[in-house]
Amino acid sequence: MSGGKKGANPGGSGRTLKVRVKSARGRSVGQVRWLERQLNDPYVAAAKSEGYRSRAAYKLKELDDRHGLIRRGGHIVDLGAAPGGWTQIAVERAGPQGRVIGIDISPMEEVPGAEILHLDFLDPSAPDRLKAILGGEADAVLSDMAAPATGHRQTDHMKIMALCEAALEFAREVLKPGGAFVCKVQRGGTEGQLLQTMKKDFREVRHIKPPASRADSAEMYVVATGFRGRS
Repeated sequence: MSGGKKGANPGGSGRTLKVRVKSARGRSVGQVRWLERQLNDPYVAAAKSEGYRSRAAYKLKELDDRHGLIRRGGHIVDLGAAPGGWTQIAVERAGPQGRVIGIDISPMEEVPGAEILHLDFLDPSAPDRLKAILGGEADAVLSDMAAPATGHRQTDHMKIMALCEAALEFAREVLKPGGAFVCKVQRGGTEGQLLQTMKKDFREVRHIKPPASRADSAEMYVVATGFRGRS
């Protein structure tokens, strides 16, 4: 499925000069390295050029290009939507006849073409509230959520997997048969168990690392399509 803005090519092979931070100015070594990575990241530059709120927008673009997750006119739900990069892509690809709802527990800036709900999706009433707003069930539930990092790999892994499992429960409640679910996970062991669980609910389940995901990151995405419906 095509769509979205044209312009910058973050995956291109053109040579660019590496930017280095000349002065730490009170920053730690880790902060300097992060700043240099941001300054040299082609996806960060492309997002700024094309008006996306985060480089993460390209992850959803790549996932949708490959698996056709967002259909024109579809009803799309973006969980943990802030700052809004995925919501922007969902609006572009669902088109003017689509309906996109971004949900976040924290207030966030409005996204043109989408409805933003300041809501905890873990609230037991959240699925029914969402379906009432949509006037039915969703075609896709998207989640790029990640819990705040602690620096302890196993703890961080368990936290992000718990978020994904919660997002899956929400998706089971709001998806229409045939719908799609996308969620960020992290390599570390238990994601295999999650995949086996999801295969009971979806016809196809894949584990994918899109090109826009940094090579040194442990993040991956579970892409599930063909929701079987609630039994």
